[in-house]
Amino acid sequence: MRRVVCVFLPTWSTDLWRRRHGGKPPDEPVVAAGQEGPRRVLTAVDRAARAARLRPGLALAQAQAMVPGLTVIAADPEGDAAALHRLAAWCLRYAPLVAPDPPDGIWIDVAGAAHLHGGEAALLAGLRRRLARAGYRVRAALADTPGAAWAAARCLPPETVLPPGGQRDALLDLPLRALRLERDTVAGLAQLGLTRIAHLAGQPRGPLRLRFGEAPARRLDQALGHAPEPLTYLAPPVDHAVRLAFPEPIGAPETLARVTGRLTALLAEDLTRHGLGARRLDLVFRRVDGLDQSVSVGTARPSRDPRHLARLLCERLGHIDPGHGLDEARLSAAAVERLEARQIAAPGEEPDPDTMAELVDRLVLRLGPGRVFRRAPVESEWPERAVRRVAPLSPATGITWPADLPRPGRLLPVPEPVAVLAALPDAPPSAFTWRGTRRRVARADGPERIFGEWWLSDDEAAATRDYYRVEDETGARYWLFRDCLTPEGARWWLHGLGEA
Repeated sequence: MRRVVCVFLPTWSTDLWRRRHGGKPPDEPVVAAGQEGPRRVLTAVDRAARAARLRPGLALAQAQAMVPGLTVIAADPEGDAAALHRLAAWCLRYAPLVAPDPPDGIWIDVAGAAHLHGGEAALLAGLRRRLARAGYRVRAALADTPGAAWAAARCLPPETVLPPGGQRDALLDLPLRALRLERDTVAGLAQLGLTRIAHLAGQPRGPLRLRFGEAPARRLDQALGHAPEPLTYLAPPVDHAVRLAFPEPIGAPETLARVTGRLTALLAEDLTRHGLGARRLDLVFRRVDGLDQSVSVGTARPSRDPRHLARLLCERLGHIDPGHGLDEARLSAAAVERLEARQIAAPGEEPDPDTMAELVDRLVLRLGPGRVFRRAPVESEWPERAVRRVAPLSPATGITWPADLPRPGRLLPVPEPVAVLAALPDAPPSAFTWRGTRRRVARADGPERIFGEWWLSDDEAAATRDYYRVEDETGARYWLFRDCLTPEGARWWLHGLGEA
């Protein structure tokens, strides 16, 4: 299955000029002009120029009459294409299959790599955010096919993720220009009353081919996933890669697993010779119909263990659609770090840290990057601030929790209010009601008084909490606290469950 991102840069030429020269206010129009026969016409306009009703194709003299003092730059198609190629190469950090789409777009097939970036929505949001910070106006969409992603990037909200198989429902109401048809073809179809993709989808193919050629039907089928659309991907600039070509197409899952094992063994030998370990691997299969399929995996620390790397890649082979067969496989180490050889631990000695790294890699692969972590202490009096998430293999900071201050096994993200019955305002609770259930307290210990951290805010500086460890009649334990007294009395909260 393919999952293709289309990055659309509607003001690519003028954005490049603004980045190189700078200092131009964004509300001052900038246009690019080139020669078209005997006259000069606009080839690109920025957002401010478009707001002033300037459009590509307009005569330059007319544009200057409409907007006095208009900033005009010389069109540079070759320079723009070279810059687009460089930006496409930068996008290889997201997936191994990237292709420029001149003059103002980029394709990225993220089917086997989105999990490395927090999922499809997070990948798309991060990509747009980084390009926007660099000064580019960008729209992006993700869909099953390049054609659907292209249409969504231009005609739907600027950050759109179409669900798998959802391109038909999303595209039918869009105008025909979303199918990448020539203007004359769109105008001719409009004369017949066909202005939407739904209108075209319901027409017989024969008469359309006779009048408009193969393009309308082909583009429609490509967008809906009924016809293949191979893309010419960039060759990743990696120094450590291995390749296998097959005399006959392959496609069986067990065959793909064997090929993956051979590739990882070859790559591990190369990495060992150079004293390196892989942090990210890209495995690309070439189909006989030209549609490349890829998967990517990351590691928590540098690794060149072929069995471990093969195991990680085999976990992702379910994303490979062999189609009518695969005739080539390429494995590359997209990110590497130094990894020196060391003595393997003998029985009874400290365990090899690579063993824990391998476990973390497998958990991250199955659960997702943001779901595997460990808790680390923070120097804070406030319980909810005394812990934070860190990477599972991050080094220890030397900070520890005080051993004489017991804490619950589970801390609630936000303290929940409870109704408490106590003999005196400052006495431990004898009973409390939480989430509609009344619990009678059998034992209580406390209070442990915690003051607010004055250096954070005035409100917290004045806050005081008295914490009690209580046990109900069933043996369940809770961590309650009473905050500062109010005219209505003290307020009680439940902050944790269980015993440390």
